[in-house]
Amino acid sequence: QVQLVESGGGLVQPGGSLTLSCAVSENIFNFNAVGWYRQAPGSQRELVATINVGGRTDYADSVKGRFTISRDNADNTVYLQMNALKPEDTAIYYCNARILSRNNWGPGTQVTVAS
Repeated sequence: QVQLVESGGGLVQPGGSLTLSCAVSENIFNFNAVGWYRQAPGSQRELVATINVGGRTDYADSVKGRFTISRDNADNTVYLQMNALKPEDTAIYYCNARILSRNNWGPGTQVTVAS
């Protein structure tokens, strides 16, 4: 079973930056796509950004221009660079690796944006 381990979360002031990392225990090219989702208290889990096996990226409208997803193929690691953070970005961020309709999830990392 694939394991996903997120890191890099924390407390940051509005306007600040954080980089999240997700270590994947298998070759990331085994999956159709890898990416990041988030869930705020009282809200459903939502897509933040994904990158597919061909390198195509997709972003939620709320993070376009501020967040960048990337991957290190050699280390099987997926990154999420988050800039210009806002209080509404506060959530638990989950790494996801999808093959066909099967989703694999990490345990999540908390991101809190507050002054």
